[in-house]
Amino acid sequence: MPHDDHDHPHALLPPEPALRVKALETILTRKGLIDPAALDEIIDTYQNKIGPQNGAHVVARAWSDPAFKAALLEDATSVVADLGYYGRQGEHMVVVENTPEQHNMVVCTLCSCYPWPLLGIPPGWYKSDAYRARAVREPRKVLAEFGVTLPKNTAVRVWDSTAEIRYLVLPMRPEGADGLSEDELAALVTRDSMIGTGLPKEPS
Repeated sequence: MPHDDHDHPHALLPPEPALRVKALETILTRKGLIDPAALDEIIDTYQNKIGPQNGAHVVARAWSDPAFKAALLEDATSVVADLGYYGRQGEHMVVVENTPEQHNMVVCTLCSCYPWPLLGIPPGWYKSDAYRARAVREPRKVLAEFGVTLPKNTAVRVWDSTAEIRYLVLPMRPEGADGLSEDELAALVTRDSMIGTGLPKEPS
């Protein structure tokens, strides 16, 4: 049936996403439903303390420690928990390794399931309908739009995150990174390389 009533609160919100979020925050704060300070602390935690640097640390260690890498690929949930990376959206982790023969890419086709303890807050494009649909249907085209062009003989496998399983891509260690410390290796790891839509940085 037609929806002609424009007196609902959502009709009064501005069209721009950032302004809509701020307007909703203001409304909820005035109603006493949220505490702005607590909200800011949560955002700061996931952006700056639980951000992609946690995942980068895991990848760097896997690059430099074969025993750690083997354990990570066998039981990622336990291994990352031992490092202190666990909690909401990270209850069951699976790490998939990129190789010259196979490139891995992660999507959540139903919503936006994402390994928050390792990568922080998911980027907007990860939650978009376009990415969720096209990553499965035409992954090579999507990768090309992210600037990733793979050899024709490299297969692309798309992993669908769910409420039960979150995936982290272990990218290939870039050439020329021998002899670097774990911290130096971690600096080469990008968020997108751990989703599969990007590659690590090249050593300078």
